[in-house]
Amino acid sequence: MKKLTLLIVMMTLLCSCGNKKPAVDLTKISSSLRIVPGAEYTDQYLPLLQGKRVCILSNQTGMVSSSKHVLDTLLSLKVNVTCIMSPEHGFRGDADAGEHVSSSIDAKTGVPIRSLYDGNLGKPSDETMNEFDVLIFDLQDVGCRFYTYLTTMTKVMQACAEKEKKMIILDRPNPLGFYVDGPILDMKYKSGVGYIPVPVVHGMTLGELSGMINGEKWLEDGIQCDVTVIKCGNYSHKSRYVLPIKPSPNLPDIRSIYLYPSMCYFEATPVSLGRGTDKAFQMYGHPNMLGYSYSFTPRSIPGAKNPPQLDKLCYGVDLTTEPSLEEIAQQGINLSYVIDAYNNLNMGDHFFRSFFELLIGQGYVRKMIENGASAEEIKAMWAEDVASFKIQRKPYLLYEE
Repeated sequence: MKKLTLLIVMMTLLCSCGNKKPAVDLTKISSSLRIVPGAEYTDQYLPLLQGKRVCILSNQTGMVSSSKHVLDTLLSLKVNVTCIMSPEHGFRGDADAGEHVSSSIDAKTGVPIRSLYDGNLGKPSDETMNEFDVLIFDLQDVGCRFYTYLTTMTKVMQACAEKEKKMIILDRPNPLGFYVDGPILDMKYKSGVGYIPVPVVHGMTLGELSGMINGEKWLEDGIQCDVTVIKCGNYSHKSRYVLPIKPSPNLPDIRSIYLYPSMCYFEATPVSLGRGTDKAFQMYGHPNMLGYSYSFTPRSIPGAKNPPQLDKLCYGVDLTTEPSLEEIAQQGINLSYVIDAYNNLNMGDHFFRSFFELLIGQGYVRKMIENGASAEEIKAMWAEDVASFKIQRKPYLLYEE
């Protein structure tokens, strides 16, 4: 009866206006629907797993419902899960950034866990590749080139292509999928934090990027991976998606994720960005920064056991409440924070480490900062990159822009 009543109401709204626009904006109705991650569409990928040995590459974000992980879901459906692959931060998502995580056994299910961060640097061993026929990939990305799950996906695609293994990507929304910003990676700076030639903020889901990696032949020797993407429901590149589970220990909420593309460069400086607090990426400071009343002290905590400036009182800038989320979103990458700290500490080139170029992806940014350029002048340098990438990526988008 409720469904019938709703149908009558909708038909009335559509028909009662004659040739006029409907009284209710139906685009707003559709956009308010809950965004559904690909993992929830089990009916689409379960048939592809029948009679197959299955490996799952996932972590704590790989939830099919609010209470059930994709691993538990597939086991309950009698899928033959032979192994788990875990990315940076481990299968439970509690390891430090870059920390090597040992392979182990999942205590709950007894399924062996093959860590991709125990020395393999993101590419599965031949032994692991021989343990399965189909790989289920289900990781929540945050939309930045230097967030290592994109590198992990690319390396796993390479391994699956070489071993002729099927790969199924359970797509998840990109919380930064509504814009593109930053320079395209100069491939001479290729590393684990920048593996394919995309801007810092690429505005694509991992499912879309898998198609681009294949289509642009970015895998070694131009080989292609057999990938099926299970799309998200009710998602577009205008969506503002708030992650229900933090994707890694130092991205505790959506504010940290929004600031991440602007703040991560501090990793290549002596400045603390708040690791060792409960609001990482929402502040920056150093014991020798002058003229600031705000202060914080990084401590050894789970997920940040030995943060920069450990146990030292740092003076700097508080971003935990201002600017607003909408202002951060409109600004995109904001290098004024790095420029401010660089000018305040007056350390010259000793401020930067070589890791800076790996993060930003180009050599000109450090030089422009040292020569006194503003954040706006530097951003203008990569405007052409952004425009050309938007054109290049268009054939691979799975969701409306």
